[in-house]
Amino acid sequence: MLTIDGSVGEGGGQILRTTLSLSLIAQTPVRITSIRKGRARPGLMRQHLTSVQAAAAVGRAEVTGAAIGSQEIVFRPTAIVPGAHTFRVGSAGSTMLVLQTVLPALLRAPGPSSLTLEGGTHNPMAPPFDFLELAYLPLLRRMGTEVAATLVSPGFYPAGGGVARVEIAPAPALAPLELLERGEIRGRRVVATVSNLPRHVAMRELDAAAAVLGWAPECFRPSVLTGGHGPGNVVTIAVESEHVTEVFTGFGEKGVLAETVATKVAEEARDYLAAGVPVGEHLADQLLLPIALAGRGAIRTVRPSSHTTTHLDLLRNLLGIRASVEQISERAWHIEIGR
Repeated sequence: MLTIDGSVGEGGGQILRTTLSLSLIAQTPVRITSIRKGRARPGLMRQHLTSVQAAAAVGRAEVTGAAIGSQEIVFRPTAIVPGAHTFRVGSAGSTMLVLQTVLPALLRAPGPSSLTLEGGTHNPMAPPFDFLELAYLPLLRRMGTEVAATLVSPGFYPAGGGVARVEIAPAPALAPLELLERGEIRGRRVVATVSNLPRHVAMRELDAAAAVLGWAPECFRPSVLTGGHGPGNVVTIAVESEHVTEVFTGFGEKGVLAETVATKVAEEARDYLAAGVPVGEHLADQLLLPIALAGRGAIRTVRPSSHTTTHLDLLRNLLGIRASVEQISERAWHIEIGR
């Protein structure tokens, strides 16, 4: 049985999710120890436990240690089971991270799958639904997949309560992805969404983002939602280019000024544009696994995060891939993966 140390590198949940994904694909049992040891609250949180449970359902797996706070699990898959699955996080925990865990295996399944995901759809420290829809899935489709996602209702941090549906067709092999140029910029937009909060919060965020970005007024718009589960606030910036759409997100938090939320995410988008690369920090991390499963590929991105370098090390360990990270200019890095 393969044993993976969950404390290496940045010691977060990505080690758990990628290990489960590859265990399902290879149908190989694994033991994962020191899960999320690098976090302030180590062990399995609700969204991580749901990821384990989802992987167990998809893989007809026997699992030991699957409990809140557990820092070690043993996972023994026996199959990849397509079909209709419903996974409930039961909190504002990220449904998108649950999807990330099982999607690679379901692409290898013998039939199509339909997932219903209940919980958080727009969470700090996780890819929100807009990122999945606009940035990630179009690139997966470029690699030969047929995956469609629908947001039934949003679930904002901290209340959750959202629902997303995902339809997945089998794609036994992925085509390599090379994403080295952004191409012409075709569209820019900033949307400040407030759910059960005053409209002026969104307007203040738009003003703050405009002060950083300097884009035309028509690029900025508020979105005011009522009803649903609890208050929520998210600022979403999308940059649509010829070869890729990048998405940047800031989340409102109690005690944090609206202007601070918007300024921070606007600065991230501004720095991405200044770097002249196609791939931002978070998209780079998300693309590593599908590129590794395709066997080869290359991207140009901003400075890789510790999350990304940890993920690369894990893929080297589990798949035996070659991976290089090279700084090619003051603000640009080249990541290449091959057998």
